[in-house]
Amino acid sequence: METQVQVDGAPLPEPQSTASQQPLPSEIAQMVCGSCHRLLKYPQGAKHVQCSCCQTVNFVLEAHQVGQVKCDSCTTLLMYPYGAPSVRCSSCSFVTEVREHNMRPPWSVQQGQPTRPSNSVH
Repeated sequence: METQVQVDGAPLPEPQSTASQQPLPSEIAQMVCGSCHRLLKYPQGAKHVQCSCCQTVNFVLEAHQVGQVKCDSCTTLLMYPYGAPSVRCSSCSFVTEVREHNMRPPWSVQQGQPTRPSNSVH
């Protein structure tokens, strides 16, 4: 049992739980600002994060919405939203084309269902 001590006759405030005030580490996500390249921490599930350094509003993509490709010039690993035809390297500014092997498979393939040919005639 916790003992509370009074100082100068005034009761001490009730202890506050910090667990309910701060998000758990598993609820914190990280991303790199698309403008100034600083590491940003934000509550998981947020859709937009504003950088406190440069004030850029960054759109948050979930892991399943992001592809990765190496820069064709400097080999830096780049992340891009699925569906993008190309991505500009933040290190050397080279534009790398997103090729077939880096494209996201159709949703039916991800779910394990066979895809129907798109141009079949019945």
